[in-house]
Amino acid sequence: MTAITESNTTHQPVRKELLIDGYEVVIGIEIHCQLNTESKIFSSSSTKFGNEPNTQASIVDLGLPGVLPVLNAGLIERALKFGIGVNAELGMLNTFDRKNYFYPDLPKGYQITQMANPIVGKGYIDIVVNEGEKNEYGKRIGITRGHLEEDAGKSVHDAVAGMTGIDLNRAGTPLIEIVSEPDMRSSKEAVAYIKAIHQLVTWLDISDAIMAEGSFRCDCNVSVRQPGAEFGTRTELKNLNSFRNIENAINREIERQIDIIEDGGQVIQATMLYDPVNDETRIMRTKEDADDYRYFPDPDLLPVRIEQETVEAIRNSMPELPVARRARFEEAFGLSEYDARILTDSRELADYFEAVLESVGSEHAKLAANWIMGDLLGALNKDDKTITDSPITEVQLAGLLKRLNDNTLSGKLAKQVFTALYDGEGGTDADAADKIIEAKGLKQETDTGAIKAMVEEVIANNQTMVDEYKGGKEKAFNGLVGQVMKASRGKANPQQVNQILKEILG
Repeated sequence: MTAITESNTTHQPVRKELLIDGYEVVIGIEIHCQLNTESKIFSSSSTKFGNEPNTQASIVDLGLPGVLPVLNAGLIERALKFGIGVNAELGMLNTFDRKNYFYPDLPKGYQITQMANPIVGKGYIDIVVNEGEKNEYGKRIGITRGHLEEDAGKSVHDAVAGMTGIDLNRAGTPLIEIVSEPDMRSSKEAVAYIKAIHQLVTWLDISDAIMAEGSFRCDCNVSVRQPGAEFGTRTELKNLNSFRNIENAINREIERQIDIIEDGGQVIQATMLYDPVNDETRIMRTKEDADDYRYFPDPDLLPVRIEQETVEAIRNSMPELPVARRARFEEAFGLSEYDARILTDSRELADYFEAVLESVGSEHAKLAANWIMGDLLGALNKDDKTITDSPITEVQLAGLLKRLNDNTLSGKLAKQVFTALYDGEGGTDADAADKIIEAKGLKQETDTGAIKAMVEEVIANNQTMVDEYKGGKEKAFNGLVGQVMKASRGKANPQQVNQILKEILG
């Protein structure tokens, strides 16, 4: 835990709609994000997830006498990328400290962290709250610091009945702890902030940020106060590992604290557990202060001095950040803010979209966006997959869109081709859509003479509907169009059907 201090944004005007029973909520968040190096922060031990307990903890991780830690240089680049991504001051001279406490899964009796001189200083990130809803709004969240540290091991309860075991595989796993300012005023703001950080670290490819595996964990500091008053006593919700649990836990803790205050009691500074089964928060232990940890400089690790040329080289190697890419999608491709935001939800999705445009042409950006956001993401979400798992490649989707553009396919026929592509039909080449069209006979009928013959037959067989249309019933016209499309098995060009019907009926 790192102390969270009052920020410059704390006294911003209170959003009245966020008050709960007249109380203002104050939230600060600490995120423990595992950096994606293959070895640990101070040893060559593997960071691979899921191995047998205690199979990847070296003598360095265990802190045995006579061993010395050696800093993994790959962490510096990753931490600097994060710092640049959140517009932060960078610790060009950063140092390591020992945080002293006893816990069974901390074999050394201390944790190596950065207290006095962190690698990432003050910064900020912009978030969107209630994204896509009518009450959507933007907000800037301050970041206090980001510091490197080693993870502890893991206590395993009831692997053996009535006993607790210790798995030290995670001991020494490299983390960057990201500490926010207490700038959030609701559970939804907190979740929006966490999602923004999650998007950034995966976008920069510095972490896989898999919450279920513990590589992205959140501690939420929650307090309530009367608007404009001093901060209330905060509690810390520990190790929340899903967005849903984060929101629910914060809401339950807010209710608990308000109930205590309204009953004339006082909130106690404590570490809290969220029980998702009973949907409630409970006190695990009273909370330590920073003084209790007896921080002092680690005598085994030298200061890390970073040259400006190193920073510039890293900055130049970084991908276009989500906010910049979103703005470019709007400006260059004429997409709406909403579309651009969805398409930049992940770097992989944004890359997929641009790869489709490379084949189909940027003038068809809106068409490509609609198919990716609608049909493709809809199918992937249904199968619990991401864009990286898409069975339809970028060039295959582009091939489908080309046949829409040249009227080989109608919208309805295109959906049939899409389903076939998704199911793996047509092979793996760029012309998979063409092969499916040929094999299934899905080419749109555009021959005017053939369509006219079908229209005339439908008119002859549906006199009642014709009379209703001529009597002013517009819906009857749609019925006639439907009959023609049915007769053509969906292959007739809808625009031509409409035009010929209107010409014949007058």
